[in-house]
Amino acid sequence: MRSVLGISLCGLVAAGLFFRPDQLGRVAAGLTAHTICSAVFVSGLDAEETFREHVRTVLGPWARVVRYRVDREAKAVEASFAGLFRARARFTPGYGARLDYPDNEALPATAPVAVAASAPEAEGFAPGTVVSAANPEIAKAIERVFAERAGEPSKRVKAVAIAKDGRLVAERYAPGIGIETPLMGYSVAKSFTNALLGVLVRQGRLAVEQRVGAPEWSAAGDPRGSVTIEDLLRMRSGIDAEERGSGLDPVARMEFAEVDMAGFAARRPHKHPPGQEWEYTSANTLILNRLIGQTIGGGIAGQREFAQRELFAPLGMRGVTLEFDGRGTFVGSTFVYATARDYARFGELYRRDGIAPDGRRILPEGWVEWSRRATLGVAYGAGFWTNDGGGSYAKRRIAGGFPADGFFASGFLGERIYIIPSERLVIVRLGYSDPPDFGIADDIQLIDATVRAAR
Repeated sequence: MRSVLGISLCGLVAAGLFFRPDQLGRVAAGLTAHTICSAVFVSGLDAEETFREHVRTVLGPWARVVRYRVDREAKAVEASFAGLFRARARFTPGYGARLDYPDNEALPATAPVAVAASAPEAEGFAPGTVVSAANPEIAKAIERVFAERAGEPSKRVKAVAIAKDGRLVAERYAPGIGIETPLMGYSVAKSFTNALLGVLVRQGRLAVEQRVGAPEWSAAGDPRGSVTIEDLLRMRSGIDAEERGSGLDPVARMEFAEVDMAGFAARRPHKHPPGQEWEYTSANTLILNRLIGQTIGGGIAGQREFAQRELFAPLGMRGVTLEFDGRGTFVGSTFVYATARDYARFGELYRRDGIAPDGRRILPEGWVEWSRRATLGVAYGAGFWTNDGGGSYAKRRIAGGFPADGFFASGFLGERIYIIPSERLVIVRLGYSDPPDFGIADDIQLIDATVRAAR
């Protein structure tokens, strides 16, 4: 989701004509329980600070009527909205947090095997102390990214990491955050979906031009039956599943009030023929995640083991958590947690054209270029935002010093992985920032300073 859930009372009343009147309460309670459960038990963060900095940022004034309780013995969080709507999220080691529903598919009893100690490390990413910026201009730009300025939206930046030629050259963390702290990526997760799909395409098990074939679309004449994998990844499916962050939109309900997220998404009607209109919605990603999971096989454990073996281990990513819905579908639109260094390692895969540090090809040849190619004239590729294809935002980024070949994964509170192949740079920025730009202006200045300093 890309904007805060806080909406006006008038908006809520008007929206109630079209949506169930309890949806905002269910979404707010579900979001609170899930967010705090993941923060406390995946990231090791303080519950009250998470509520203040993260949940309140998302819910806006509605946070005043939300209450929560952390049960550390059960590793669970309960939340309520106005005392009327309740939700409970439970943590499972290795699989993160998930909202409790009576018919949830059982999670595996044991956590997935961690990356072996012998897994390859990208040079310059070996465990150790925080790497401070040696270049004063880069250090100054990082300071600007973190700095809170009076009269401006809060940024709440938690981590920055910069890699040049695969070597970590600078990083910084907020108090309470460190090298080993996994942080939520929100829609950065869509780039992980891109990577998992890329592996399956390289293996010949899926093709981007093939039809999705969702069972919900099997009726004769259903226009959704012609939707392809590429249509989903490029947000051009035509599915009517608006994502506006109101708490009353279909995507909010999907992520925080539905046991079967992909099924809910696939049951949405169409409003445009596939391939003709671009509209960003996480519903597309969940439908694709279900297909990816079915192709991998082995249920939840099979998907996690596949991701570990085919993606994380070759890249030396050691602290990644993927979360799943109640039907066992990876929520690859939103729920990925990783350290800043692991996000940088992931960015390195795309900076290196899909090749791991040991020279192994992970993604198909040409996959990265295809992924960063603009869609229908919009500066969005296949799970990544891009400077390709023009558009006012892309032009402003380029004018500010973000090279034209750059592209980035982006989460709605300012979580970003910037990838600049021409400059051999990857820059990670994580935080819980306020609109309207979620701190991106300072990020562009950091990119510009790093590019100039490296030349």
